[in-house]
Amino acid sequence: MTEQSTAHALAQDAIPELSRDQLLDMLRRMWEIRLFEDKVYDLLGQNIIKGASHLYAGEEGVAVGAVEALRDDDLITSTHRGHGHCHARGDSLAEGAEAKQMHLNKMMAELCGRVTGYCAGRGGSMHIADVEKGNLGATGIVGGNIPVATGAALSMKMQDMDRCVVCFFGDGASNTGNFHESLNMASAWKLPVVYVVENNLYGMSVPFNNVSPTPDIAARAAAYDMPGVVVDGMDPMAVYEAVSAALARARRGEGPTLVECKTYRWYGHSRSDPRKYRSKEEEQSWHDRDPLVVFGKRLLDAGMATQVELDAVEDAAVEAIEKATEFALNSPMPPAEDVEKDVYVLTAPTPAEIEAERRLRMRVRASEAANDPGLKKIPYWQALRDAMREEMLRDPAVFVMGEDVGLYGGAYGATRGLFDEFGGERIKDTPISEALIGGAAVGAAMTGLRPVAEIMYVDFTPLAMDQIANQGAKNRYMFGGKTKVPMVIRSEGGAGRSIAAHHSQSLEALWMHFPGIYVVMPATPYDAKGLLKAAIRDDNPVMYIEHKMLYKEEGYVPTEDYVIPLGVADVKREGSDVTIVSYSRMVLRALEAADKLAEEGISAEVVDLRTLKPLDLETVVASVRKTGRLVGVTEAYKTSSVISELFTLVNEAAFDWLDGPMVRVAALDVPVPMAETLEDAAIPNVDAIIAGVKKALR
Repeated sequence: MTEQSTAHALAQDAIPELSRDQLLDMLRRMWEIRLFEDKVYDLLGQNIIKGASHLYAGEEGVAVGAVEALRDDDLITSTHRGHGHCHARGDSLAEGAEAKQMHLNKMMAELCGRVTGYCAGRGGSMHIADVEKGNLGATGIVGGNIPVATGAALSMKMQDMDRCVVCFFGDGASNTGNFHESLNMASAWKLPVVYVVENNLYGMSVPFNNVSPTPDIAARAAAYDMPGVVVDGMDPMAVYEAVSAALARARRGEGPTLVECKTYRWYGHSRSDPRKYRSKEEEQSWHDRDPLVVFGKRLLDAGMATQVELDAVEDAAVEAIEKATEFALNSPMPPAEDVEKDVYVLTAPTPAEIEAERRLRMRVRASEAANDPGLKKIPYWQALRDAMREEMLRDPAVFVMGEDVGLYGGAYGATRGLFDEFGGERIKDTPISEALIGGAAVGAAMTGLRPVAEIMYVDFTPLAMDQIANQGAKNRYMFGGKTKVPMVIRSEGGAGRSIAAHHSQSLEALWMHFPGIYVVMPATPYDAKGLLKAAIRDDNPVMYIEHKMLYKEEGYVPTEDYVIPLGVADVKREGSDVTIVSYSRMVLRALEAADKLAEEGISAEVVDLRTLKPLDLETVVASVRKTGRLVGVTEAYKTSSVISELFTLVNEAAFDWLDGPMVRVAALDVPVPMAETLEDAAIPNVDAIIAGVKKALR
């Protein structure tokens, strides 16, 4: 579509008319955004504000116009150039002059890295957000917020809430996979989301028309069967009308809209940007359309404001920004002792819970387990399925999403039967869009649901790394401890099926590296069920990695409801000569090796970590103190493996108890090969574990 007012293009409902007071309020917000950004530019130059800051000056009409169309309970997501969005939304919800001033105070304090800021100084400019008021956050990753907004809209629809999400992003983000993956699913599922793209003509320095075959981003909406409209982003009323119409459409259940706002940033990408890629003539042509000046003149010409009133709005904005700056600079820095605060929602199991689970697993492991009416023998896949089913019955906020999880039942059958019982509303087949799956889980988790999202192979999880690690795992800390992201990403890894290097890796060390996310890897049906239930109930993101060769393994599982506390290892076999530590499928091989070693008079203790993060170092150290020898076994590549990290921790905590070097038994540092002979040679087997133990005992 060409540039137009979109009221006639979209609306079946009338656009609400704005009062004189509302229009003056919009002008006030625009002036506050402009002067806020000018002050930030000055403070950056004085090195009072540190780091990168991407200023919104010039684009005020977009944020203010779009936010004016929102209801108080609607949500937004924002970008690295998000000061305008944060102010417009926060100010619209602040009641009274004092609250509005405090809102500006907290914004400036956040940019100055002060503890009084919205994110306690942890987010800064690129991540500024008041998440408690429906701003789900700004992101420093271009396009990183688009899947999150889509997931939040999914959450609103699933919870039958008449609420919408407005997702702001720049023209550069429209060239990312996140953009296309999100628009595709949002349109297919008719989600209540409005995508507002602020096309300021440059993605950092590269002109948009150099990297796009079409001049209008809105034209891309046609590929996803949604309206795509272009508006003058320098005109807040045009933006207001467009977003109002799009929101009305979304509330009618008709799905998303892409609103492209043609706009211009006064400053460069950041303060250090000399803007050599723009001509003075181009800049002047846009300055002639300054939204503050033009909008103020419209009010004046329409007789809706006097020049005295317009001057008073500007003067009041100057005063408000000065007060905010004074507040920020007089606020303290965050205390250094808070540096590790709010990375996780901490809910450590009690000693009683740990003991109860220990007694339960001893019962499962007992020789008379077959005669225990409170136990049943089931395969690993069913333990996973039963865990999801029971949690969905227990908590209506739990739902399952992912590739082929519905009628097909999952690539390895772990969701079979759930679609028949719960239907497509709670067992949701997604597109093959890993980044979207991860980001949608984040957005849904932030807004009241508990998604269990499946990414078919752990090899594919790097495709979703930004969404899971940057948006999900860092979320709580980055926004000052004000959010929870209770989501589970189920995946499977490991070799054994001759399906080669893109479907056979063990990438748990990758996920263990990121702060803010837990990593779970169960070895038995009992562990699989109890740990999955615990993961679903936990308020942190959890990467839950199964093993493709364990799905048919059978074991006893209690018929009663039970959970296994995260961060509690299991001594699966007692021993006195050497400790073998492992997890997932390698636990079973370690137990086989222990049986063979026993025939030679070597007593091996086998410790199953079960959760890699949180890690139960105490149980490992206790075993090492008993045996004096440690062998670590992993199916992952040897270099930078989980076992290497574990050995560092043991060295720090129990070096004096070791009677010899610790020994790693790991996969070779080669891509997992397809040929069975080569695959077997690359992955640890029982003989390799035995050899490792004997090396440790020398």
